[in-house]
Amino acid sequence: MHYRNNKLKTLGTQAAHLVVTLYEQNKPIFRLKEVQKILRLDEVSSRNFVRKLVNRGVVTRLKPGLFILVPFELGKESEYIGNPFVVAREIMGGKDYFLSHATAMEIHGGITQPQLVVYVTTLKPRRSITALGIEFRFIYNQKRYFFGISDHWVTKQEKVRVSDLERTIIDGLKQPEYCGGLTEVAKGLWLRHQDVNVNRLISYAIKIGVGAVIRRLGFLLELYKIGTSEDWEILSSHLTETYVQLDPLLPSEGKFLRKWRLQLNVSPEELLSVVRT
Repeated sequence: MHYRNNKLKTLGTQAAHLVVTLYEQNKPIFRLKEVQKILRLDEVSSRNFVRKLVNRGVVTRLKPGLFILVPFELGKESEYIGNPFVVAREIMGGKDYFLSHATAMEIHGGITQPQLVVYVTTLKPRRSITALGIEFRFIYNQKRYFFGISDHWVTKQEKVRVSDLERTIIDGLKQPEYCGGLTEVAKGLWLRHQDVNVNRLISYAIKIGVGAVIRRLGFLLELYKIGTSEDWEILSSHLTETYVQLDPLLPSEGKFLRKWRLQLNVSPEELLSVVRT
């Protein structure tokens, strides 16, 4: 047993028993009923007991009635407990969700640096939660936009729901603010352009039905020569007269491109430079 750890020594027998048992049961994320069962306490005593552990920094409260052990070196077990994707799934507690935006981009290998925010698309607005040094941010979406979702195995036993590659790119084009800006989304598209299904990208863009997404997608596909001119035509046939900014996070400057009804406030040169690196 590799539980001999200073933190565990100072816990007291009851708390140490709880922590060890939760690890052995592979339940670093736990609910109050688990505490009642393991320590054979009633609900009120369990609640008070867990509150003490939270105050001592042994446990973090994720939401009412849901807690996570703060990881300390326990060999391989600490890898699972700190897995932010699994934590996000547990916070959702069986409600519809999928990991999206920059988080999905990271899972699909379209972002190279690890993120400190986990983005979760949900059916109800909810406040963000910070745990284990990571912020869990929830993005509200209607049920009819819950498509293009797949399973991602985090470990051999644990899987989470995540937007597929094409949906991730579309969400990035719709809300670049959750992906670090349009240039990052373009980079992700380019990094994975050999694996991307262009027909699926186009059909998702049309299904989401946001003019800015259709414009940005068409422009990037043509710029990076992804797909055929027939593919780009399908997108351009859906345009209205209105112009939008290529990157909504940047000042409205730069020339207007009639073909895609875009104001190019990020230069094509800058977007093409990612292709060369």
